[in-house]
Amino acid sequence: MTELKKINALMCGTGEYTTGWTGSGASTSDKKIGVVALTLFDLRRLGKVGHLGMVGVNGKKFPAIKSHLEKNIAGVYKDMDVSFEEFPKNGEVDAESYKAAIDKMQPGEAVIIFTPDSTHFPIALYAIEHGLHVLVTKPATQLLSHHNTLIEAAKKHNVVCFVEHHKRYDPVYSDARAKAATLGQFNFFNAWMSQPKSQLETFRAWAGKDSDIRQTPTHSYYLSSHHIDICCWILQDKAIPTRVVASAATGIATSEPYNCVPETEDTITLLVDWQSTTSQSHRGTAVYTASWTAPLKSGVHSAQHWYYMAEKGEINVDQAHRGYDITVDDTGKSWINPFYMKYSPSETGHFDGQRGYGYISIEKFIDAARSVNAGLTTPSYYDETGLPTIANTVLTTAILNAGRISLDEKRPVGIKKDGAKWILE
Repeated sequence: MTELKKINALMCGTGEYTTGWTGSGASTSDKKIGVVALTLFDLRRLGKVGHLGMVGVNGKKFPAIKSHLEKNIAGVYKDMDVSFEEFPKNGEVDAESYKAAIDKMQPGEAVIIFTPDSTHFPIALYAIEHGLHVLVTKPATQLLSHHNTLIEAAKKHNVVCFVEHHKRYDPVYSDARAKAATLGQFNFFNAWMSQPKSQLETFRAWAGKDSDIRQTPTHSYYLSSHHIDICCWILQDKAIPTRVVASAATGIATSEPYNCVPETEDTITLLVDWQSTTSQSHRGTAVYTASWTAPLKSGVHSAQHWYYMAEKGEINVDQAHRGYDITVDDTGKSWINPFYMKYSPSETGHFDGQRGYGYISIEKFIDAARSVNAGLTTPSYYDETGLPTIANTVLTTAILNAGRISLDEKRPVGIKKDGAKWILE
């Protein structure tokens, strides 16, 4: 039997999702100790991952980050090594330190990118061109043209490139997708996702500049990307998006005490037309709304739900309320979702979150990269599955990019296929 060797990995990004550490200290969200680093530390403990690196812009942050990880991960879970090689070194500040880190790596190793939206494309392309497997957080890119370039580059260099759409691994979402396949032609989809105004503190440096809130700090790119991808996944090979119209509410993020840049939207809605691929008479409508100005104490960090209607039935999913709530005198009621990341230790004191879909989305990528390195599979194999490869997620980027253009230019934006590529018009 072919041996699956350990894979070395580089984490690009040192913020909340990677480490649980933000510019103002430890995160107060549901990711207090992060997701990416914790998962990779555990996969190293389990023998799947070898050497780990972490790259940011400001090397001065690393002492605080390491102290945070030592206290809250190594100090909580048994046998958890939280060491990693840092970039840039010696407290330097270098916005392109990812290049030095990637230059040290060998083809077949892995890069995981959780950085501001505008940096995804250059980092991912640099890694792919060095023969490295890549997992990039959503949105993969801000521009459809850049997404297409990554598809071509991954194919040329024969590497795995996944987008970290972790909701595809939520058992509720994946089961709902299977049920939707039995309901006939698509008719209507409505999704809501919001985060409290406190997130504006975390993302103030990006919001309205490097992203929009629905997409990441342009929140549509970040927040709406979750459910736009789920809709695209459900409708894969069944329907295609043809037109996008966007609208936005403003005024909260730009006022006291948040003071985001004037271009920052509060709430963004995309209206998308879908055309059935098997019936010219069947067309559907989707409405995706995302907001970063939800109330501060609503009981969940991310309020999110969606509704799907087809010719033979409907599906309702309330992702935020899983029937599990906790009430504390000081903070009130909170709805908990341990299916995403379970942070409480096992009975032996080890990390016990391997079944969480936040963990699984990273492990699936690591497993795919190791399998390709061992010659057991090829990168193209994963395009034939329901996994979120760079090729399988192109329509999510098309819709998000079209939405941004629609907001900026105040017009509908068309989506169509030109040969093998999807383009906007």
